[in-house]
Amino acid sequence: MQKPIVIAYHLIWTAYGYWLPNDPRGSMSKTIACDVIGELGALHYGRKRVQPSAREVREFRDSARRVLKHELLEFKQSDFPVIADALADAIREHNYTCYACAIMPDHVHILIRKHGHQAEAMLENLQSATRLRFRNEGLRSEDHPVWGGPGWKVFLDTPDSIRRTIGYIDGNPPKWRLHRQRWPFVKEYDGWPLHPGRNPNSPYAKRLRLHME
Repeated sequence: MQKPIVIAYHLIWTAYGYWLPNDPRGSMSKTIACDVIGELGALHYGRKRVQPSAREVREFRDSARRVLKHELLEFKQSDFPVIADALADAIREHNYTCYACAIMPDHVHILIRKHGHQAEAMLENLQSATRLRFRNEGLRSEDHPVWGGPGWKVFLDTPDSIRRTIGYIDGNPPKWRLHRQRWPFVKEYDGWPLHPGRNPNSPYAKRLRLHME
């Protein structure tokens, strides 16, 4: 049986200093590169089944704040459009197709359709554009990293997985008591690559349908 084909990527990255490898909620990091950070607690790969209290998370963050090299800064709601404008420029420049995006106080979720670029290149391009915009706007100093690492990717292999992920991303802001977001660069998902008008007998469509059966 052929392996599933990737048709989209759910990309996630965090603000500098947030969601460290030993975050009490768990993380997607497999190593702790810095001894000072390692002293904050043990590494736990993956999301913990039992989540810590908000107090525990705050205490961990306060401890991290004292040892991090740069200031720990959340994004204000007034920063969200700045990030969105930079994302829009990068999406336009690289001809990405975006189906969902949520800009949060300490992280970003975005769903990008399959492209000639690998997920890692997409993450780098999107982070670079937003980092440069923040520094040009004077919202971060030249030496502040802005982002907290290369980020993570989740591979999506069916239209249904794309639809579920869109729902998850769109539902993030209300969880933080923020308004739902709708950015101009986000396109409505049309079922690609099984969308109306596509050749149903193309090798790509036939392989995807076989995987979904």
